[in-house]
Amino acid sequence: QVQLGESGGGLVQAGGSLRLSCAASGRTFSTYTMGWFRQAPGKEREFVAIISWSARNTYYADSVKGRFTISRDIPKNTVYLQMNSLKPEDTAVYYCAADKSYPNFRWREYEYWGQGTQVTVSS
Repeated sequence: QVQLGESGGGLVQAGGSLRLSCAASGRTFSTYTMGWFRQAPGKEREFVAIISWSARNTYYADSVKGRFTISRDIPKNTVYLQMNSLKPEDTAVYYCAADKSYPNFRWREYEYWGQGTQVTVSS
């Protein structure tokens, strides 16, 4: 069993930065692929970034590539999403999720989810 909790969301102006954190509990956290997904109002949840259990491999959505960085601190059971050069279209609720398979970009297949954290980027 893995429990996830996100933090770090907020309101920021376009061009600014935020760092989201996802704290995980559970002894097997280090064996899970971790992903960040987001959902804007009226839109389907979408893939943002994933990181392998070893932290050696990452994937990013084209829309965030070069601006966002996913990382994980295995001893601290925490995954991060550093978001730079934020744009109004990045506004969404951001969720972290855990799954055994890698790579997996399909949010419907993820096994565990956090409650989400709101990110709002003003123009």
